[in-house]
Amino acid sequence: MTSTLVLLAKNEIEGSKALFDKIPWKSFDEAFVVDYKSTDGTVEFFEGKGVRVVRQEIPGRGEVFRMACRIAKGDILVFFSPDGNEDPADTVRLRDLVAGGCDLAVASRFAQGSRNDEAEKFFPLRAWANRAFSIAANLLFGGHMTDTINGFRAVRKEKLLALRPDAQGFAIEYQISIRAMKLGYKICEIPTHEGDRIGGMSTASSVPTGLKVLKVLLREFWIGKKF
Repeated sequence: MTSTLVLLAKNEIEGSKALFDKIPWKSFDEAFVVDYKSTDGTVEFFEGKGVRVVRQEIPGRGEVFRMACRIAKGDILVFFSPDGNEDPADTVRLRDLVAGGCDLAVASRFAQGSRNDEAEKFFPLRAWANRAFSIAANLLFGGHMTDTINGFRAVRKEKLLALRPDAQGFAIEYQISIRAMKLGYKICEIPTHEGDRIGGMSTASSVPTGLKVLKVLLREFWIGKKF
């Protein structure tokens, strides 16, 4: 079973430089970067390292997942963002879980032994919201996930295609998790250590992202398995 590492980038030059040598490139049969109009040298950096860069014309993380299904050659897709939040070593752990029989493998920031980047905050509002959305999804769709929203994940390409994900932006991962529950996929999680962002600015604004995720939850409940 072959595997493809898909990097998601938009102005991530600092993180890309800091993490490049830690990414296990040789563990994958294929790797490429999907970049959305970076202006800080991210594209030039990866191309200078001999890594293929695919230009993303339609904005949003949702489009990256759909693009990967169209252009990746691997049977297993591993999605990784070089922003400092995600541990490069976990890319192989996720890939191996899918190769071993899981349909979807997610790096959980809330499983026992994990760490999320708001762990030291007195009011970790984003972490509370993420947990609440996971609880809601589990109750409504029969899952047992601790982190339904984290984009750091691996999935069998044929299984992802069967889900027909059409959500936009940062709601895409939540939709994939929910639809995987609906179809009874074998979902696995690993505890991950979410580091602090290395430079750049997060594009996931809490309130707009939360509203998109809530919309996905309500829509998926309404439509059932009709997708």
